[in-house]
Amino acid sequence: MSAQDLKVIDHSVQLTHEWINDMAGRLGWVSKRSALRLMRVTLHAVRDRLQVAEVAHLSAQLPLMIRGIYFEGWSPEGKPNKDRHAYEFVGAISGHMDDTEEFRGREDITSVFDLLNARISRGEIEDVRANLPGEIRALWPAP
Repeated sequence: MSAQDLKVIDHSVQLTHEWINDMAGRLGWVSKRSALRLMRVTLHAVRDRLQVAEVAHLSAQLPLMIRGIYFEGWSPEGKPNKDRHAYEFVGAISGHMDDTEEFRGREDITSVFDLLNARISRGEIEDVRANLPGEIRALWPAP
């Protein structure tokens, strides 16, 4: 492995820390671990409601390590998830965050969307939002 290859990894680690720090700041949370978990479960909830091609397009704009988190445990079979309602989407995320005292539900999920709006191209965000069911799309502020 060349020194250049290692620089790519180092840069990805740096970008991942920037995303996590940004996420924790937007949430006002002390625990960066909890902020990362919320980002992960929200990305998974979005991913599971997208067509496979759109999953790939969004992943292309994520930093390498965040992309790995995004694809963690994913199987394209049976996707997209057929849940159409915001309460199902929020419930799926909340179920993974129920031991996090700081978690405030929809408000914090919207903070993840704000992070994505700030760090992913406007066109890609618009494509992702357009591919989500209406009630879920309504949770995600326009870029």
